[in-house]
Amino acid sequence: MPPGERSVRQRPESERLVIPDVLRGFAIIAMLIAHAASFLPDIPWAAHFVTAMFSEVASPLFALVMGMSAEIVWRRGGRRGITLLHQVLRGLFLILLGVWMATWGSWVAVVLAYLGVLIIIGAPILLARTPVVISVVAVLFVASQPLLELARSWTWVYTAPAPVRELMTWLFLGPQYRVVNLLPMFLIGALLIRHGLQRDRLLWVMAAVAPLAYLAWGIGQRLGSVQSGDYLDTLKDIGLVFAVYVIVVYAATVRREGARRFWHPVFVPLIACGQVALSLYLLHVGLIALWAQAYGRPTENFLPGWLVIVPGMILVGWLWWRFVGTGPVEWVMGWLTGRRKPLLRAR
Repeated sequence: MPPGERSVRQRPESERLVIPDVLRGFAIIAMLIAHAASFLPDIPWAAHFVTAMFSEVASPLFALVMGMSAEIVWRRGGRRGITLLHQVLRGLFLILLGVWMATWGSWVAVVLAYLGVLIIIGAPILLARTPVVISVVAVLFVASQPLLELARSWTWVYTAPAPVRELMTWLFLGPQYRVVNLLPMFLIGALLIRHGLQRDRLLWVMAAVAPLAYLAWGIGQRLGSVQSGDYLDTLKDIGLVFAVYVIVVYAATVRREGARRFWHPVFVPLIACGQVALSLYLLHVGLIALWAQAYGRPTENFLPGWLVIVPGMILVGWLWWRFVGTGPVEWVMGWLTGRRKPLLRAR
């Protein structure tokens, strides 16, 4: 039986953790659905709403999983300086890849540069003790809306040199993503690893918080008082991410054999896509860019395009994971950052 096609329960620390892979897989599939929506512009309102929620959960969920991964790296030990250098190199690689992909001409708002800055800033914070990290999360949440309002008044940014302008965009002024909003999720992901990915009181608290946070955003949305990045928008992200996390942890820790048999076929493609998520991201954005340059953005439904980007990419991810192993972009990143992985799966 190939790796990953065993019990979906959480594995020992000596093995690769299942839950972060499943969460990462859900995040990349959510992005596939969001980016493929342009191939189906004429669909019912309910379908548009569901697609929008996949789009909304994808980037904060990626931030959460990146925080989990960064904490796992620290827990492996090793010299702090070398580990921090590797994290910085990883962030720089994501920034360069994101800046390059943004020139391809797709309709995708490429998130990689934001995630690169996120790991460069977030990884050192994880050297602090847990109470300090919790305090940083609270301060970031409280300060985020006033800070963004202040940043939006900085007219000098628009005439600043390109590197400064880009950095300010990644940190505060991005129309879809901002590091100041993603960083709390990154830190929460690390805190969850410290706590343990398990069924306990914390999981049930998160299960209770999720619908309340989402409901607060929904009420604000109906009143027309929600702006991207403000408190209510952050509560929406918390509601969506917590809901996905609770479901995944609950499902991954089932003990009854019947329930495990149910979740097994659901988790396998998620694990597969999660382990090659960066390669899938680059591939699907490249395909969308080729289409956009040749034909522009669709003005009417084109189902084959949607099928290529969503089920097609999921199939490619599973096939590569099952028969090859490490994703090509993941392999390059591992080689550049001192965390080399074999490209081919050991048989």
